[in-house]
Parts: sequence; structure tokens; C-alpha cells
Amino acid sequence: MSNPRHGPVRGPIQGMPTVGSGSYREDDVQFLLRSVDIEVTGVEEKERLIQTRQKHYSEMISQEQAPTPEHQQLYERALAYNGQRMAEDVQALAQALDRECHGPQIVLVSFVRAGLPLGVLLGRALRDLGRQTCHYGISIIRDRGIDQLALKTIIEAHGAQSIVFVDGWTGKGAISAEVQRSLAQDPRFSGPPRLVVLADPCGRAWLAASAEDWVIPSGILGATVSGLVSRSIWPSEAGLHGCVVYDHLQAHDVTRPFVDRIDGLRRQLPAVTTAQPWSADQAGQLQAAAGQAIDGLAARFAVSNFNRIKPGIAEATRAVMRRVPDHVLVRDKRDSDVQLLLHLTERAGVPVEQVGAALGPYRAATIIRSLS
Repeated sequence: MSNPRHGPVRGPIQGMPTVGSGSYREDDVQFLLRSVDIEVTGVEEKERLIQTRQKHYSEMISQEQAPTPEHQQLYERALAYNGQRMAEDVQALAQALDRECHGPQIVLVSFVRAGLPLGVLLGRALRDLGRQTCHYGISIIRDRGIDQLALKTIIEAHGAQSIVFVDGWTGKGAISAEVQRSLAQDPRFSGPPRLVVLADPCGRAWLAASAEDWVIPSGILGATVSGLVSRSIWPSEAGLHGCVVYDHLQAHDVTRPFVDRIDGLRRQLPAVTTAQPWSADQAGQLQAAAGQAIDGLAARFAVSNFNRIKPGIAEATRAVMRRVPDHVLVRDKRDSDVQLLLHLTERAGVPVEQVGAALGPYRAATIIRSLS
């Protein structure tokens, strides 16, 4: 763990008009996103427009508020409880990438925003293992795919074979499916896309540290742990996908302290077992269990549009923060990992039901209210 760090490999992209590295260090990530001005849409109006198909979710954004003191305290508690686990998982994934990736460099391509903290941490861990790495943050949008201009720019600089995609976790596997659709007809990519996540309860990633649904500390916050950028926004004209830079949240930004904290814990670890890609049997079992749970929720709540079901602690929590929730389901209300979710539901007046094993591999799920 004491190997000197190699500097990041830089491609010829510095001239592109982007948001740079956000509030991350410049050597940790380069965003291939441009800053956009977009009118803020209220949460309920945004939900109505999404469900009536008048606008795609990526064409709108709501104002992101600073975390409340209670929210911030729950983040700090999650970091205290689960920071060590995240550090171990980062090291396990980095060792796996070191073993699986045989080229001269590893190009980490993180999906904004959930993939960013993990991508930064993997980049640091890989450099400590003596690997040449670079790290980009790009957009992927459900139903519309990967930002093809951003991907083209990375491939022109580094080639396709060295690319590993990074996200924070899986829920239903929608982003994994979007990656597959985006690359299916691209001859530069062979085999299943190499998507790396911390937690993969639905078995849809190529490589995960575990299949457990757990409270990843960076999943509790939004922009303030992800470089002060919004989720990605579909461009109104040709060019890179966009984002909003949330300068008004600077006083609450923990982007650098978070990655420094996890990275510091990782560098003090004893030996860690290397993660392994799922076998076909493992992936199949996880996919079946997740699918059964989601089908059960859809039947119980008469949901025909599966986009209204947000399974997994992180997705369920973000849905309460950003969408219009109807119900929240948890495996166990006493579970320490769902306490932020319960805090948010109490503030929002959303009913919570404890359903035990009905959630399958998930510990929480949110059902979005039907507004159409």
C-alpha cells in the first residue's frame, strides 16, 4: 500500500468546454460535462410531466437543497459505521481490476453522479498498486444511453479496450441495461460491458464487491459528495450532455473530505480478499430473486411502469429526496441502515411499511406516486 502514486494519464481533452473537475482535485477526475443554464422545475410538476410523458426526466431538474442538520448527522453516522467497509470494498475491487485488466493503463469511466466517489477511490487505489490510470465522469441517461460524444472523446484518447465503467450500486439494473444497449452495436467493445459497482443486489454488474444492499455513505448525499454537480441533463443542442454546478452548496461540500477519509482508511488496511466477477449461476440467482421481489411489488401496488419502483436503500432514499413518493417499504424498521430513509419519510409524511422477506435481496424500496 505504500507504493508511490503514478500521475494520471491525461488525454487531449483539456480544450473541451467542460465543468473541469467540479470540486474534486484535478488529478482525481475530469468531467466530460458542460455547464448549462436550465429553469428549475418543482418536484411535483416534474413528476407530473415525467409520468404524462410530456418531458423526459433528463430535460428537467429541481433545485437541490442543502442537507438538514439531521440529514448531515445521519451521513456522518453512516460514514462512521460503514466507512471501513467501503474502504475494504474499494481495495477488493481495485485488486480485481489490477488482475483482470491487462493493458498498460486502466481508464475508469464513472457515471455521474453515483459512480464518481467510487471512481475517484478506485483510481487512487489502482495507482497505489502501481497501475497507470485516468478517470472521467460522463453522463448516462435512462432510455437515452451513454453520452456518445464523451465516450468517443475518451476512446480517441485511450482506446476502448482499457475502459472500465463505474457506478455506485445497482437497483433494478436499469443503468446496466442502458450500458449494454449503448454498446451493443459498437464493434470496439467485445463481450459484456465491464461495469463495476460496490453493491449489486440484482446481479447485473460485471464486478461488485458484494450483492448486499447496504447504506453506502456517499449514496446518502447528492451534489455535496459528488463534486457539486447535478445529475446529468439531456442537451438541447448538439454537444456534451450537461449539468448544473451547485455553487450555492459550497459551504456544505464534503466531496474531498469524504474521499480522503475512505482513502485514508484503505491505505491502513491489512490484506483484503480480491473481488471476483459473478459466475453465470451467481448472477442468475441474484437476478431471479430481485426480479421476483420487483414483480411482487408491481402486483401489490398495481404498478405498470416499473420506473415507479425504486428498490435498494440508495435508490429508495434518493427517490424520497427527489421524487414524489407514495409508499416506502423496509425489511426491518430497526435496521440502522434505513434510518435516514425513515427520517426523510417522517418529514415528508410518507407511509412506511415493514414487509420482511417480501423485499427479497433489498432492504428498502420506494414506490413513486402515480400522477398521470
